[in-house]
Amino acid sequence: MHDLDNILYAISKVRIPHMRCEYDLHDIIAAALDAGCIPYRHEALVAPGRRVDFLCGAVGIEVKRGKPQYKPLLRQLFAYAESPMIAALILVADRAPSLPEMILGKRLRSLSLERLWGVAL
Repeated sequence: MHDLDNILYAISKVRIPHMRCEYDLHDIIAAALDAGCIPYRHEALVAPGRRVDFLCGAVGIEVKRGKPQYKPLLRQLFAYAESPMIAALILVADRAPSLPEMILGKRLRSLSLERLWGVAL
């Protein structure tokens, strides 16, 4: 498994303009992973009907615009965590909600893009 901290570090170095759409964010995150020499699969199928935005080894990355609604987001992350292909998860969102550190025994980390903008919204 790719080191979760190395993946977080690669993503945290990007500066993302506020007006980008989600798929533009995918391109920027893909470039950050490439720059960090972290191999990934984009839109990786981890279970029937379940595609995580990026899969770096066994680390899934889910990208969300805005501040995602807590309950639907948590259901989605739990569904990913049920997959044996996932050992850890990272949520990247404009304003990531406070999430548990573990889901189904798998580490969960979040990265708020607003912190990368250097402003408080």
